[in-house]
Amino acid sequence: MVAVMCLAIPALILSIDGDTAEVDIDGVRRHIGTMLTPHVKVGDYVLLHTGYSIGILKPEEAEETLALFRELAEVSENH
Repeated sequence: MVAVMCLAIPALILSIDGDTAEVDIDGVRRHIGTMLTPHVKVGDYVLLHTGYSIGILKPEEAEETLALFRELAEVSENH
C-alpha cells in the first residue's frame, strides 16, 4: 500500500464574488473556489487545497502555519 500526502495551505480571503474568492497566500494573490466553505467571509483564513477552500481556520492557526512555511523556506534556501 502506498501512502499519499496532500498539502493544504492557509489563505486570507480578500474579496468574494459568488462561489469564488480572491485570496492572499503570503503575498501571492489567487482566485479560488469557495463552494465547500459557503459561510466564508472577507478577512477569514481558509485552508486551501487544489484551488478550493476546504475549511475555515482561526487566525492564530493560520499565522502559525504560515510562519512554519516561512521558516522551512528559509532553511531550504540556506542549504
